[in-house]
Amino acid sequence: MIATLFSALTFVAVIGSGLAAGLFFIFSNTIMASFARLPAAQGIAAMQQINLTIINPAFMAVFMGMVLLSLVLGARALLGWSEAGATWLLAGAVAYLVGAFLVTVVFNVPLNDQLAAVDPASTEGAALWAAYLRDWLPWNHVRTVACVVSLGAFVMAFARAL
Repeated sequence: MIATLFSALTFVAVIGSGLAAGLFFIFSNTIMASFARLPAAQGIAAMQQINLTIINPAFMAVFMGMVLLSLVLGARALLGWSEAGATWLLAGAVAYLVGAFLVTVVFNVPLNDQLAAVDPASTEGAALWAAYLRDWLPWNHVRTVACVVSLGAFVMAFARAL
């Protein structure tokens, strides 16, 4: 019964980390490149709107749900270290917690908060926008890679548990 529960939770973590990887990838690959081509005021306004809109129940369920799942599955891996897939389970949990959650909280959110406080049409806004694009995007790449690593590790853990 317990093994079935953790297999199901691992499967949900596969889906959640895949969704997070896809979201961060589309920002790295398309959205930020598109915004960088816009005049600064338009790019700022668009990103400010995304930063407001993304805080919704569906996103938060995936993003914070993966934090909870990673904590639970990471603990399960440590407590059942000798079980098949425990190393993969721990790797997936750590990759998500450090590379997606921690990077978001420490780097991306503070940059988003700075951007939220600026007038898109101001000179200050244009200067901040250039710095924002330069600083925000590499950390998003880190989140993308971390979520892909998390996804792969959770897939391996799930496969080992079957």
